[in-house]
Amino acid sequence: MMNKRRGELFRIPSKGKIAGVCAGVADYFGWETWLVRILVVSGVLLGMGWFIVIYIAAWFILDKKAVLKDKSTASHVQGQSTDSPVQEELSSESIKVKARIWQAGEPPKQAFHDISRKFKVMEQELRKIERYVTSPEFTVSREINKL
Repeated sequence: MMNKRRGELFRIPSKGKIAGVCAGVADYFGWETWLVRILVVSGVLLGMGWFIVIYIAAWFILDKKAVLKDKSTASHVQGQSTDSPVQEELSSESIKVKARIWQAGEPPKQAFHDISRKFKVMEQELRKIERYVTSPEFTVSREINKL
């Protein structure tokens, strides 16, 4: 079975237990992190001590994965952001559905729940925008800007 690799191999300390090497390998191959951890621990326990040497080498060789913080600019009203931390997290969050148990992602039922939650948050934002655009304040601002 061939898995689609995603970019470069990094270690992810924020998702890791020791240095994030297993989390980085799991992300690279699209597997669950727990599966890679079990494989490494099983290998060490079954007499493949060179896994420890490889893990330590990867710890020093691999770069840390950069954390990207995406700021949403769609919900600014009069230059001020109305996003809460939860809304910012939901807008930048991607939902991955897994087909097999070892693949990274969410079970379909959880993915459906997350998509439903994202749509509720987006609907609330749209209602705020509609409320502002239909308000007299918006009409006055637009007329002043025309002058």
